[in-house]
Amino acid sequence: MLSEVIKSMVEHQPDMEVVGEVLDPIELLIAVREIMVDVVLIAPMKDTGEPRICRQLLTENPMLKIMTFSAEGKAAFLYQSDSPTMRIDEPSEHSILTTIRKSMQHIVDDSLRTV
Repeated sequence: MLSEVIKSMVEHQPDMEVVGEVLDPIELLIAVREIMVDVVLIAPMKDTGEPRICRQLLTENPMLKIMTFSAEGKAAFLYQSDSPTMRIDEPSEHSILTTIRKSMQHIVDDSLRTV
């Protein structure tokens, strides 16, 4: 349910595009390698703490931004290789989109691609 809300939110942004959706971590690794995305959204996460897949994705793709969401939707986390993890408490559509856009300001391309 939460993942559909997040997907819909991104799809309605003129400067963002959903280019794929996967359910399996291995499929995610392959998709990121093949599609060359800027941002990966992982929702929802059952565990607390940084998912292991984030470290692997960031090692292989240092410019990648990864946003994860708690299972209850009470927190979101932005992982980047060049910055400390950012926590967003009680994330709203505005705070999620603003965080993604701010993290991507260094990208010259005017469209963000997400998986």
